[in-house]
Amino acid sequence: QVQLVESGGGLVQAGGSLRLSCKASGTIFSIKAMGWFRQAPGKQRELVAVAYSDNGMTTYRDSAQGRFTISRDNAKNMVYLQMNSLKPEDTGVYLCNADVITPNGMGYAYWGQGTQVTVSS
Repeated sequence: QVQLVESGGGLVQAGGSLRLSCKASGTIFSIKAMGWFRQAPGKQRELVAVAYSDNGMTTYRDSAQGRFTISRDNAKNMVYLQMNSLKPEDTGVYLCNADVITPNGMGYAYWGQGTQVTVSS
């Protein structure tokens, strides 16, 4: 069993910053990738950013490029999302995702409960 716990959401004015954190714990052999998704009301869940373990590469959705930075602490099984120059359209529930390899070699995708980010205009 693997648990992901997010923190760091909140209410911020447009132009402000927030830093999200997510910690993975439980029966983990390794983590292939960790990322952040956003769920806005009435919209589909969308990928915001992902960081891969093997090569350190990161990927961002276009609207996040240049404003958001994803980073990993592999030793602690944590992922962070630094969000700057926030806009009202960044509002939503931010969910942490991890592609985990368990000790028996199986791969699973796990999700956190999400943390609310609200950007006021």
